[in-house]
Amino acid sequence: MLPIRQRRAADIGVLLGWLLHGTALALDVLLPASLRVGFAVMLSATLWISVAVYWLESRNLSLDGLRALVLPSAAVAVLLPAIFPGSVVSLEGKSVSFAWHIAISLLAYSTLTIAAFHAVLMALQESKLHTRSPANQGGWFSAALDRLPALLTMEKLLFRLITLGFILLSLTVFSGIIFSEQLFGMPVKWNHKTVFTMLSWFMFGLLLVGRRWRGWRGKTALSFTLSGFATLLLAYVGSRFVMEVVLHRGLA
Repeated sequence: MLPIRQRRAADIGVLLGWLLHGTALALDVLLPASLRVGFAVMLSATLWISVAVYWLESRNLSLDGLRALVLPSAAVAVLLPAIFPGSVVSLEGKSVSFAWHIAISLLAYSTLTIAAFHAVLMALQESKLHTRSPANQGGWFSAALDRLPALLTMEKLLFRLITLGFILLSLTVFSGIIFSEQLFGMPVKWNHKTVFTMLSWFMFGLLLVGRRWRGWRGKTALSFTLSGFATLLLAYVGSRFVMEVVLHRGLA
C-alpha cells in the first residue's frame, strides 16, 4: 500500500485524468440535437465509468493493484473515438425517455464490464496463488496482482458490481420492451441484439439466484460472469465493431 501522502497525490492525479477523459468524451458524444454513438465511444465511456468506480471503491478497499491496469486502458480508450468516430443519432422528435434509456444502458454495460474485468483478475489471482511463484518474478503485472485485496474481499466486490449491473440491465431491457414504440418509433424487434441482451440478463439473474440459494461462488461465479459479459459484448460492441470496422458502415 502506498504511503498516505503518495495515495493522496495519486488520487488527485486519477481525478484530474478522469475529468479530462470525461470532457473529451462529452465533446465526442454530445452534438447539437444529436448523439454520436459507436463501439469506440462505448468502450471509452465504459472505461471512464470504470475509473470512477475504482476511485470510489478505493476509499474503502486497498485497490492499488488496479491502478496499473485500469488507468492505461482508459488512456488508450479515450483516443479510440478519434480513430473510429461511429455514427450520429438525431434526437429530433425523440422523447426524454430515449435519452434516459441510452444513459441507463451505458451504465449497465459499464458496470458489467467492470465485473467481467474483476472476474478475470480474480481468476489470475487464484492461479498465481496456486503456482506459488517467487514474489520477484512476473514483472509489473505480477506485482499488481500481489497488491490486490484478498480473494474473499474481491468476491464481495464482484457480487456488488453484478447486482448493480443486473438492476441497471433489467431497467434497460424492460424499458426497451415496454416503451419500444415511444423510444424507437417501432415495436420491439427480436433481432440478434435483443436476443443476446435477454440471454445475458438471464445469465446474470441466474447467477444471483444461485448465489442466494445455492451459495455459488469461485469458478462457477467467474464462469457465469464472463459468459454473461461475452454475450452482452456480442449484443452491443460486437455488432458495432463488425459494422464500423469490418464492413465500414455506420450503425445508428
